[in-house]
Amino acid sequence: MAVVGTETAFEVLARVAEEERRGRRIVSFCIGEPDFPTPEAVKEAGIEAIRRNETHYSPSAGIRPLREAVAAEIARTRGVPTDPEEVVIAPGAKPILFHSLMAIAGPGDEVVYPNPGFPIYESVIRLAGATPVPLPLREEAAFSFTAEDLATRVGPRTAMVIVNSPHNPTGSVASPEALAELVRLARRHDFWILSDEIYSRILYEGEHRSPHALPGAKERTIVVDGFSKTYAMTGWRIGYGVMPRTLAGDVARLVTNAESCTATFTQHAALAALTGDQEPARRMVEAFRARRDRIVEGLNAIPGIRCLRPQGAFYVFPNVTGLVQARGLASARELQEALLTEAGVAVLSRSAFGTPAGDEDQQYVRLSYATSLEQIDEGLRRLEAYARGGAGRPGGRAWPE
Repeated sequence: MAVVGTETAFEVLARVAEEERRGRRIVSFCIGEPDFPTPEAVKEAGIEAIRRNETHYSPSAGIRPLREAVAAEIARTRGVPTDPEEVVIAPGAKPILFHSLMAIAGPGDEVVYPNPGFPIYESVIRLAGATPVPLPLREEAAFSFTAEDLATRVGPRTAMVIVNSPHNPTGSVASPEALAELVRLARRHDFWILSDEIYSRILYEGEHRSPHALPGAKERTIVVDGFSKTYAMTGWRIGYGVMPRTLAGDVARLVTNAESCTATFTQHAALAALTGDQEPARRMVEAFRARRDRIVEGLNAIPGIRCLRPQGAFYVFPNVTGLVQARGLASARELQEALLTEAGVAVLSRSAFGTPAGDEDQQYVRLSYATSLEQIDEGLRRLEAYARGGAGRPGGRAWPE
């Protein structure tokens, strides 16, 4: 258990709940969850499935209609013909990541993962007994991995490379050149690609690019996607993986061992989401676009902060080195704590997204803008007041009660 990590976002969320229980108003940018409700038609499909008694076991790989719909969606959006036998449904996208690593990697293997990145990557790599190899995402490269950095980190021991585009925590999108080099190296060194595409529909410029769509990639790529972000279904716990048929059988067998199956009625709700009206999802992305523009503009107006404009997801990852230094702090982790206790603003520091890999001289925090424009404006106001020298009153009461 000593190697198993966690998600700091949930720990900070618990801190926020405790502060609010004490009567303090917190502006929270810490959790990566759409603040929109699940679309009504999707909720009704889930309720109707329960009423039809779709409350019993399903096949471990998922119900056939949903697997067919996912296969059709992959063919339509990635341009890759896909068979339902290549699809595994799981209670969220995380189990696909977990089971894929357990099926593929072990002691003696290396797994390359984006850094900074979703903290569960590094955690599960270690749990599988493999060696995590961080792939740096640098601000000067717009937080896309570079072909050069990737080439120096893969070799005969590489079992898998994990990519995430659009990316958590930076909102970046992998460049076409980097994806092409990834596939070329995968074929040369015979490793798997796990492409985490959970934010594929939350994109503000251009079309989504998947390594799965490149020549020679399908037979060695695992696409991880789901319904949590696009359809505001985080609590429904429903996701999927697309992979070669043999590996799909292995992953389904691990689902049998770990979860038995995914809740049947949530699969029917997911089917309605995927095949029904896409207007709620489109409107949500447009709202995120407006929020992105507001928060980027506001952050760049605050002394000591600079922020790139993200291309996807609903996160910004500003450089706060100047603010950390101006306030006499040692790190972004200390800034995270100071903002919560003195300014009533919850953010996550760079340390929440993987062991630092050579970027310790620069300090970053992540803010999720999956919240209202009013909350964004209030959070920016508090951040600016803190940056310009505002200090907490006795008892840490630096914000409205």
